[in-house]
Amino acid sequence: MLKLKLDKPLAVFDIESTGLNRKLDRLIDLALIKFWPDGRTESFTFRVNPERPIPPDATEIHGITNEMVKDCPTFQQVAPRVAEVLKDCDLAGYNILGYDIPLLSEEFTRAGLPFDMQGRRVLDAQRIFHKKVPRDLPAALAYYCGELHLDAHDAMADVQATVRVIEGQFERYADLPPDMEGLDEFCNPRHPDWVDRTGKFKWVNGEVVVNFGKKQGTSLIEIARTDSGFLKWMLKGDFQPDAQEIAKNALDGKFPRPPAA
Repeated sequence: MLKLKLDKPLAVFDIESTGLNRKLDRLIDLALIKFWPDGRTESFTFRVNPERPIPPDATEIHGITNEMVKDCPTFQQVAPRVAEVLKDCDLAGYNILGYDIPLLSEEFTRAGLPFDMQGRRVLDAQRIFHKKVPRDLPAALAYYCGELHLDAHDAMADVQATVRVIEGQFERYADLPPDMEGLDEFCNPRHPDWVDRTGKFKWVNGEVVVNFGKKQGTSLIEIARTDSGFLKWMLKGDFQPDAQEIAKNALDGKFPRPPAA
């Protein structure tokens, strides 16, 4: 059992998909284990038709063929149920900040149910692992648990392996925070001036400015007024959902409020 002090449900999840492009590729398998503060657990698996052929190189990795998904529902059909399962949950997984959360967010957007990350804390076992011993999930399982991950890239097997890795990390590292607030800060350190998780926007003298590329240092309000194409480009690009939400809101004339002093 996870040695975490939970104040809300925690969903540990993993995705198998048609490829590695978080913006364009499509979900095939979504597996998760939901941990409740009272100790209960629930397991869920959603297999969907990605509405496009599964490339052979993707099938070679996860073993899911076009024949296996031809009669499955689409993500749009299962999206309300997935949203219900994930409602009010913090999130955990392996490399979910880099891959699973952005891809899942795209799927929800296509289904007409935007996935709100506001208020969700994230435990990414890869971030902990890479800070301690940089490797991948099978190596993490071997390092922390002394086990071979024989079913790599089976979604539920990956979820179960991730749970065991997290358990092993708490056994090994006594200094890990025991609560999601501390773990979120450990996995996702943020500069106090950042507006979004990855620092694409930051606060300067109470105003939001762009913090990357050719527009670095330019006021978000000014960009929305004179160069909306830049914000539209961000919405089509490979940016984290919270940064894209800021860009989308700016196009609608809505801007973040300055942080409290």
